[in-house]
Amino acid sequence: MGKNLYITTAIPYVNANPHIGNALDYLIADIWKRYQVQNGKTVRFQVGTDEHGNKIAAKAAEAGLEPKAYTDQTYVNFQALMKKVGAEYTDFVRTTDDHHVAAVQWIWQKLLPYIYKGKYEGWYCTGHEAFFTDKEVEATGGTCPDHQKPFERISEENYYLKASAFTDQIREAIEKNKMKIVPEYRKKEFLEMMKDGLKDVSISRPRKNLSWGVPVPGDESQVIYVWVDALPNYLTVLGFPDHPEWQEYWPADVQVIGKDILRFHAGIWPAMLLGMGVSLPKTLLVHGHVNVGGAKMSKTVGNVIDPNEIIDGYGVDAFRYFFARHIPTQDDGDFTWEKFEMAYNTELGNDLGNVVQRVASMITRYQAGVIGDAPQAEHDMQPYRLAMDELKFNEALDSVWGNVRNLNQYLESVKPWEVAKTREKDKDAESHLAEILATSVGTLLQIADLLVPFMPGTAEYIHKTFETGTIVDQGRLLFPKVYNHTPDPRAPKTQGA
Repeated sequence: MGKNLYITTAIPYVNANPHIGNALDYLIADIWKRYQVQNGKTVRFQVGTDEHGNKIAAKAAEAGLEPKAYTDQTYVNFQALMKKVGAEYTDFVRTTDDHHVAAVQWIWQKLLPYIYKGKYEGWYCTGHEAFFTDKEVEATGGTCPDHQKPFERISEENYYLKASAFTDQIREAIEKNKMKIVPEYRKKEFLEMMKDGLKDVSISRPRKNLSWGVPVPGDESQVIYVWVDALPNYLTVLGFPDHPEWQEYWPADVQVIGKDILRFHAGIWPAMLLGMGVSLPKTLLVHGHVNVGGAKMSKTVGNVIDPNEIIDGYGVDAFRYFFARHIPTQDDGDFTWEKFEMAYNTELGNDLGNVVQRVASMITRYQAGVIGDAPQAEHDMQPYRLAMDELKFNEALDSVWGNVRNLNQYLESVKPWEVAKTREKDKDAESHLAEILATSVGTLLQIADLLVPFMPGTAEYIHKTFETGTIVDQGRLLFPKVYNHTPDPRAPKTQGA
């Protein structure tokens, strides 16, 4: 792997409030970015917003605004969430940016050898801004499972991209992991879906049916279909095609996407890239969905979880911890407020916060705050590094928690508070105690290093407390207990009648 790396996230439509899936994209990409920077790499990290299409136009009309004025008001909600999640992105793109619009039209012209006009008839879902095959529509009984709305039958004249021309190249790239799809079972799913070859895709809509978008160069009656406008953002944000430095970061090392948009990223996107003569991304990392108490999140059911609410109530590191460890990076996961608060109070409060507090206060009490030489901890880093490289961030964090638990067990078994009591009688007790506490500090500093990608604030707190050789009080507890959704064990028990 070279020094320059590039990670991307899917760009959401700005017609609704940001949700947990968006936060997960930013978090996963940010963990990877921080880990690579910690290892001396230079990383560009793209985020952005998708601002064209009928859904946006409809929402703007409801608000009595022009589409651009509407997106100017709503894209900032996504930017605010990225910052709140702690995502240290380097590049932000809006599909309404002048450079992006011009680049999309340039790409269209570059793809002309593979573009033809044809009559389109098919099943359309406005929610997805996408067409679906008869087979897909049949399998779902004619209703889109994601949006609970029937598919519409549409017939119109459009331009097509001859994606079928790239079937063999794309299949080979996926099979041989030149464009790796992670996890493996998603790769198999996609290969199964394309086993009869990729279908040519409609890449424009008549202006009368889609007014808000990038015009097709040379044909004012057609507007470029939203996916063909959205996908190139990964390149245009780097300066493609007119700023040569884009080549220093492309192909993307990792493209983070949700499972519902895999078919666009593994089918249409590679076809566009191959048609332009641009290399394919190295890895597509497909994460799952976050369910709530085993049920799919939906506005109608009213079980939508707002990431802002979690961060405001428990802090950004608690949010990052739960969604990095308790939601598998490569599969669906489950959230409930009780589960979250339980993890916060026991794993963050008791396991980690408590041990940091105990070690600091023992050094303050027994050694006037002087740590002495903390030895380098010698825990096996292999499982952590392997999990990070395999993009299984939940497993990497599990291994860090193994170290946290081991440290707690070590203190329980050597009982430094008992050793401290014998110092007057036993001349070796002093050095034994110093050794126990220094070893504990060495372990905590190593834990802090491993937490840098996941919980940067916590890592900094631990480093600042112990790294100077004397205890530096941070003036606050690491994870003070919160009981908003679980019973407080300290509350007085009420007598039954």
